Parts: sequence; structure tokens; C-alpha cells
Amino acid sequence: MEETPRLPVGARIRYHRRKHGNRSMAAVAGLCGVTERYFSMIENGKRVPSPKLLTRIAAELDVPVAALLADKSPAKAAASRTTAPDVAHALLGYGSTRTGSPLGPAALRTRVEEAWCTWQTSTERFTEIEAVLPALVADAEYSVRVHRGSSSTATRRDVLRAAADLYGLLRSYCRRSGRLDLSLMVADRARRAAEDADDPIRLAAAHWNLGHCLLSQDGGAQEAHEVARIAIEELRSVPESNEKAAIQGALELVCVVAEAQRKKWWDARARLDQKAAPLGKRAGESNTMWTVFGPTNVNLHALSIEMLAGQSAEGLRLADEMDISHLPSRERQFTFTLELARGYYQRRDDAAVLVHLLDLEKLSAEDMTRSTVAADMATSLLQRVRPTYRRQVTGLVERLGFT
Repeated sequence: MEETPRLPVGARIRYHRRKHGNRSMAAVAGLCGVTERYFSMIENGKRVPSPKLLTRIAAELDVPVAALLADKSPAKAAASRTTAPDVAHALLGYGSTRTGSPLGPAALRTRVEEAWCTWQTSTERFTEIEAVLPALVADAEYSVRVHRGSSSTATRRDVLRAAADLYGLLRSYCRRSGRLDLSLMVADRARRAAEDADDPIRLAAAHWNLGHCLLSQDGGAQEAHEVARIAIEELRSVPESNEKAAIQGALELVCVVAEAQRKKWWDARARLDQKAAPLGKRAGESNTMWTVFGPTNVNLHALSIEMLAGQSAEGLRLADEMDISHLPSRERQFTFTLELARGYYQRRDDAAVLVHLLDLEKLSAEDMTRSTVAADMATSLLQRVRPTYRRQVTGLVERLGFT
């Protein structure tokens, strides 16, 4: 087995904290008698823990001190390119059962938000999220069952809201990992949880989730458009707010993509300019319900339309005017860079294609191995690339397993 690279103490602490329950920094720091800020500085290599503190940290993480001082990081399994069996089993009810006291809404909310943060920002998001999802699914569904008959309406609704948000994450994970059947299933669970919570914003977000599932299926564009259109209509009765504008805008983008997939380029452009863009300005750069909706995301969709329409010159012109560095989602940054690579690929600018494919690998090699577009570009590039770049392209293809 190939040896993993050496890691500093802080990185090893982060690895074991996430592996053993994915506990928050605040929780471990408090139990070890230090502030969250100081603990974060340790994990990021800006502070070195004293031997006494290192012993306390090891005890809280339930690992020997030697594991935090080892020369090499623990062996890491190869990234799965499909939905992890443990995640599928948990969703289908085959995982471990829960008894005793369920998680309260605050604890459940914290774990769901931490999972979402991992999913949107980690370079190894598939590996890391697969380590926490099975237990989180079991805990969330147990909490929903127990609190369904709770005398506290507020508690029941808060648990259902957290569950709806978790199902939204699962929709994205299952779709990206190739299980569209499970993706549709959890999108429906998100919708039911939002309905039971009587939360119109989350219900609209659930329809946004469902729309993306349908967009991923052959011939699903028309159904996705209809789902989003009905959700937009239902939002009319909701009081105006930035949150409503963001969700409505995200739904408009589902309609935009649906129209582009059906090659209705002018309809897609018109909807983007007349409906999505004004909502983007109203909502601002946001991450409401984890949709990452805002002016930048609207511009990203404008770029995608032109690439789908084969208008690479216009798409690259639009890309030159965009700054994606502030986007909270690594996936959105990945999508932007992928579109750039595709634009240069259409123009047969192989050097630029290679630069952007290498950038994609840095952003997230795990996402890249799951992207058929990236795989097709890399393997095609290998067949036609000039000798000057052949070594780099060959290395990329081999590292990602595209051969």
C-alpha cells in the first residue's frame, strides 16, 4: 500500500476529531480546557500543544498520544466513486437502531450544519461526509420519530427543520455519487419534513432539491421546470424577505437550466436576465438553505448557458468578468472552473484546458473523478495533446484513474 504523506500534529488532531464522531472544535476545546480559537490555531499549525494538553486531547478523542505524534497519517481508504454502502443502508433503514434519549433540536442542528460545512468546503468532501452521514441519518430519523408526538410544537418543528436540511445535503451527495434513485427518495423526505414543520421556505428549498434531481435524469427537464414553477407560485403568499428572494431566485435558476437543456437558449437567457438577476440583486450574495444563490451564481448560470449553446467565446468573455473567490461552496467554484475548461476545449486551446484541469484537481480531486465531463476532456486531450504537454496530461489521467 502506498504510504500517506507526513502530517503535522494539528492535522492529525483534526483527522481523529472528524473520524471519531466528527465532534465540533468547540466541544473538544471546552473539554480540554482551552478556547475554540486556540484549538483552531493548533489544528491549523499556528500553535503547538504542550505535552499535558496533547494528552488531554488524545483522551477526549479516544486515541493514544502516539497516534497524534506518529510520523505518518492513518491509512486512508481510496475514495469511493459511488454512494457509500453504509449511507445507503442508513437511508433504507438497515443501519444501527437507536434507543434512549434522542438528540434535541440544538444538537441535531449543530451536527447538520457541520456536515453541510464539510460538504461545501472540504477538498475531500466525499470521504469526510461518508464518515459522518450514517450515524447522522440514524440519529436524525430517530429524533424525528420520538419528537413527532412531543407536547412542544416548537421542539418538533425544529427537529423537522434540521431533518429537512439534512435530506437536502443527502440529495446532493446521492446525486453526485451516482444514486439518482436515493437522491429522489431523500428529496421527497425533505419535502415531507418541511411540510410537517409548516415551513414554506424549507418547502420551497425541498422543491429546488427535487428540481435538481429531475435535471440529472434524461428527459427530466420539463418535470423540473414544472416543479420549480409551482414552488414559485406557492411562494407568492410568503412575506417578502431576502430569504424568500434567495429561494425564489434559486428556483428560477432551475427553470433556466431546464430551458437550456431543452435548447431554448433565448428563453433561458430572458428568464435569467428578467427574473433571476433582479432576485440576485435583492438577495445579495447568500447561502440561504445552502443554495449559494446570489449575483455570482446568476452569472455562473449565464456562463453555463453559453457553453451549452456552444458559444464558447461569449462564455469566456463572461467568465473574465467574474470573481468566484468569495463563494462559500467549493462545488460552485469547481463548476465555474469546469466550464472554463470546457470553453477552452471547444476552442481547442489545449494549454488552457490543461491549466484548468490541473486547477480542478487542486480544488477537489474527488469531485473530478466523478465528473464525466472532466474525464472526457482529460482523456481526449491525451489523444491530441502536443508532446510539450503530454507528460503532464498523462500524469493527470493516471492520478485520477481515467485510463
